[in-house]
Amino acid sequence: MCALPGLRGPRAPPQPLLLLCLLAMVRPSSADDHPPEYSNVAVEKNITLQRPSNVELTCQFTTSGNLNSVNVTWRKDDELIENNYLINATGKILYTQYMFTINDSKQMGSYSCFFQEEKEQRGTFNFKVPELHGKNKPVITYVGDSTVLICKCQECVPLNWTWYSMNGSVQVPLDVQMSDKYVISGTNANETRLKIMHLSEEDQGAYWCHAIFQLGESEDHIDLVVLSYLVPLKPFLAIAAEVVLLVAIILLCEMYTQKKKNRPDDGKEFEQIEQLKSDDSNGIENNVPRYRKNESVGQ
Repeated sequence: MCALPGLRGPRAPPQPLLLLCLLAMVRPSSADDHPPEYSNVAVEKNITLQRPSNVELTCQFTTSGNLNSVNVTWRKDDELIENNYLINATGKILYTQYMFTINDSKQMGSYSCFFQEEKEQRGTFNFKVPELHGKNKPVITYVGDSTVLICKCQECVPLNWTWYSMNGSVQVPLDVQMSDKYVISGTNANETRLKIMHLSEEDQGAYWCHAIFQLGESEDHIDLVVLSYLVPLKPFLAIAAEVVLLVAIILLCEMYTQKKKNRPDDGKEFEQIEQLKSDDSNGIENNVPRYRKNESVGQ
């Protein structure tokens, strides 16, 4: 990284001056007999802005060839920037500087310098508003409880904070007038807190915090999971149900097996009873006294 002394753009007194330098360098080989080596890796730098600023972007390029053969251009996203940048050379080092003022969100985006020699080398500055940070992991709570969702940004002061909930794919602003349900507050200017009370299972979902800056907007989300108190018991209830079912199956199997074993004995016992009855009948018939009819001889 470098800063070019003596190169400054017009400066507005109430606005801070941002001086940046990006090094996109191509170095020749240390061996004189070998061709120069080129780096194809693009140099990239992310820059965070939340208010209008004067900006100076500088790129540096070193070549072993003729500096006049190097073509230098600047682009804003995919649009070519015409004649609003400076080019200077010192020895084998070529400098280019682009100075401008970012006043609104339309001027945010990517600014790239290009050095076209045998291969094209590029350096890129990405301008964006500050990022918001919620919570990476879901917030888990229970029905009837209250919870506080916190969203913040580092070293920034948004003009306004807003909270949204998701209804399908649509963001719905939270009704802060429902004081018995939602309370929005913040202990510091760089954070916002959403308190949700009397939670129900319908309250779970994604909640988005939205910040407005002078140069754009930023947002992040927090996932809220609302559980019923029966949820922790469900695994135990499922295990208990499985145990009861298993015991019932075992008992039924035992009863069926026992009944199956008893069936042949019942048949034999029935046969024995029938045999006894038959024997008893035969005995009775045999023991019946027999009377003989004596006829009178005289008749």
